[in-house]
Amino acid sequence: MSGNLYDQLVAMTVVVADTGDLYSIEKFKPRDATTNPSLITAAAQMEEYSDVVDAALNHARDEVGSDPDAIVGRAIDRLSIEFGLRILKIVNGRVSTEVDARLSYDREATVAKAHELIAYYEAAGIGRERVLIKIASTWQGICAAEQLEKEGIHCNLTLLFGLHQAVACAQVGVTLVSPFVGRILDWYKNDTGIESYAPQEDPGVVSVTSIYNYYKRFNHKTEVMGASFRNLDEILQLAGCDLLTISPNFLAELQETEGVLERKLDPDYAATLEIEQITVDEITFNEMHAQDKMASDKLSEGISGFSKAIVTLERLLANRLAELDSLSKPHPCAIDMFAIFDLDGDGVITREEWTGTDRVFDALDIDGDGHITPAELAAGVGYALCLDDETSA
Repeated sequence: MSGNLYDQLVAMTVVVADTGDLYSIEKFKPRDATTNPSLITAAAQMEEYSDVVDAALNHARDEVGSDPDAIVGRAIDRLSIEFGLRILKIVNGRVSTEVDARLSYDREATVAKAHELIAYYEAAGIGRERVLIKIASTWQGICAAEQLEKEGIHCNLTLLFGLHQAVACAQVGVTLVSPFVGRILDWYKNDTGIESYAPQEDPGVVSVTSIYNYYKRFNHKTEVMGASFRNLDEILQLAGCDLLTISPNFLAELQETEGVLERKLDPDYAATLEIEQITVDEITFNEMHAQDKMASDKLSEGISGFSKAIVTLERLLANRLAELDSLSKPHPCAIDMFAIFDLDGDGVITREEWTGTDRVFDALDIDGDGHITPAELAAGVGYALCLDDETSA
């Protein structure tokens, strides 16, 4: 059957939008959506999402009080939740929300943060079946996911590059893993000096194919979601994978490309393969991880990159918080003006005390009660000065 590649792909694979851009999600209508700190940081800097940022900061202020550091810290989670809630209004399935990457080697802190995130969603009326908690595939992260899955909190194990990570995730019943196709390709290109690979020989494609086949051969329930693509061929070579999370530019390219899409991954075929089954405990995991330089390098690099994105986001939120605080504080000009007109010092300016025009008084008396309060003067001082200028002209 021919047609555009997107329609054919969604017939054999669940397509997930890899973006924090709500408008792109609305355009492509995927079943699920997934984000990461870099995507959230990018979206938070877009003018059209300024209301999402402000909502996160205001929620955080209500929860933790006036300390700026505490507000920003809480707002990081709130911002992820704000985007998640908006995404869930668009998609019918699930959204992945990521635990702070700086907790990747701390099992207890990861579990605690996951509990906080789920509590936010549940308080907003979202059941945990619609949320995937996204955790880095360290040994500690996998152990945290094991505990969370037992509690009915579903997990998406990310930054996954090696079979040892994938097997460990499946053994503990993780809901979903996200092997990173493009980042694997990046490492091999840099390590070998080879600039291009045939699509079926792409190291990232080979890695995800091996994980998929292993899971299906041994009847693991964990789903495989290929992620982080560098070109369209990588996506086409993984047609038939359980899920693929795809950026908006490749989603558009799939929609615009006509042809026949061949299924590459198939559970029935995988079930016929001769594959050695392995068991991964902590010692085996650490040994295999140390021997797999690509997986070791990319996991460390990925955690570092996501951590830097969070630091950038914290800086962005701190700057916006300072702006909001400055807007909420009366300008010194307003304070000085109020002191001049409040002749009896009772905290309000009456019409008798006001020496300006009635037109300006009425403009400043926002609630029309015959008194101007400090807040009313601060809110309207710029407008009032303009009216005075017009009156005297």
